[in-house]
Amino acid sequence: MNNEKYLQDISEIKKMMNRSSRFISLSGLSGVFAGIYAIIGALIAQYILKNYKFSSVSSYETIDYPIDSDLTTSLVLVAIGVMVLAILTAVILTTRKARKNNQKIWDATSRRLLFNFFVPLAAGGFFCLVLLQQGIVGLIAPAMLIFYGISLMNASKYTFGDLQNLGLADMILGIIATQFVGYGLYFWALGFGILHIVYGIWMYRKYEAKAA
Repeated sequence: MNNEKYLQDISEIKKMMNRSSRFISLSGLSGVFAGIYAIIGALIAQYILKNYKFSSVSSYETIDYPIDSDLTTSLVLVAIGVMVLAILTAVILTTRKARKNNQKIWDATSRRLLFNFFVPLAAGGFFCLVLLQQGIVGLIAPAMLIFYGISLMNASKYTFGDLQNLGLADMILGIIATQFVGYGLYFWALGFGILHIVYGIWMYRKYEAKAA
């Protein structure tokens, strides 16, 4: 009986330590929605490319002449739209989960989480802009996946450790994509779309469905 009580006390202490050092209110459903937005964005991007008379995505990513500025603007706007929708959804669902868990949405832990996530992501964003500036379009999608993976792995120290697995998968996928220039949009859809959906469902079932 005493042993069971000790184990229960240890479990409670561990939970308290996790709550104080890790932000545990990230919603798995936000990952699912982010993946859906990414797939829709990839389909829109493909449609835009076809309207600009590119026979395929690969023909756009491997061009060696100046890129149409209107086309570039359209694709960038699609990417920004996907990112904004994903962030808004994550904020809404995470806020709801935080309130349910009686956890503050904005504290030292969440600030560390965001800092460690956005610093590598911002560096990757600037790097992608340089690639675009230099006309190296074929490496933009791989670079996005690699830097995003690094961001997730860096942020996983302050939230669910499982996030590291998604980061590692995206990073590896990005490295593989560098060897298949011309198929970046498909890798982008796989990494930001399919992997996010799979990860989100798995996280939801592991942490949220049981607590519901």
